[in-house]
Amino acid sequence: MSIVTRFAPSPTGYLHLGHAFSAVTAWRRAREAGGRFLLRLEDIDPSRCRPEYATAILEDLTWLGLDWDGPVRVQSEHLGDYRAVLETLRARGLVYPCFCTRADIALSVAAPHAPDGSLVYPGLCRGLSADERAARAASGAPYALRLHMGRAVTEALSFKEEGEGIVPCDPLAFGDVVLARKDAPASYHLCVTHDDALQGVTLVTRGADLKTATHVHRVLQHLTGWPAPAYAHHRLLTDPSGRRLAKRDRAATLRDLQASGVTASEILARF
Repeated sequence: MSIVTRFAPSPTGYLHLGHAFSAVTAWRRAREAGGRFLLRLEDIDPSRCRPEYATAILEDLTWLGLDWDGPVRVQSEHLGDYRAVLETLRARGLVYPCFCTRADIALSVAAPHAPDGSLVYPGLCRGLSADERAARAASGAPYALRLHMGRAVTEALSFKEEGEGIVPCDPLAFGDVVLARKDAPASYHLCVTHDDALQGVTLVTRGADLKTATHVHRVLQHLTGWPAPAYAHHRLLTDPSGRRLAKRDRAATLRDLQASGVTASEILARF
């Protein structure tokens, strides 16, 4: 089976070295194996994504010397695909509306923490009756759609991690994750698993910070019958203080480096 990898950034800012490392890692794995490297733009959050950043991503990858196979998949152009999956899960009783705000969840004494340190939703709206849910929705109260993890997990699951072998999953530890919000019609969890299956991705290379998300992704793959790719979670690049490179911390962008005279060859040599 030919290897298929992908790089799937969100156009919420300019690419930095951490993004470049992730893109180069996936590109090299595909090219060295004679496989395919795909580019996807995960732009489902209209409040943060910008067209100019999407254009810049393509320009920066081209400057680095990376090429990709086939057209770029732009997630915002395929919202109907994700909506169809949500409706199927809802019809199976696996999705329910949650009217809680982030403050409600943070204030709940029942809210535990997931293995990645995030708050786990304590199920405050899970037991609402159909009538109460309908009444709240009819009143205009905003809500998110959550996966009923207790119903979704019906058997032991695992994933294949390069360098580790088979890793058992513990999706219940992450609670009833959000699959859609009013301001984002589909979540990262739903879109990434859908698109990896649709595009035939066989090896997911991404940062180690996303490894825990694989526990949730395996549940969605199991529920929908999508194939499970192999995973290779790579190290994260850090600044001199040891802090992970991130857009929110104003990490130097590839454009900054290019403007200062750094060449693409010098960047590639760092990886």
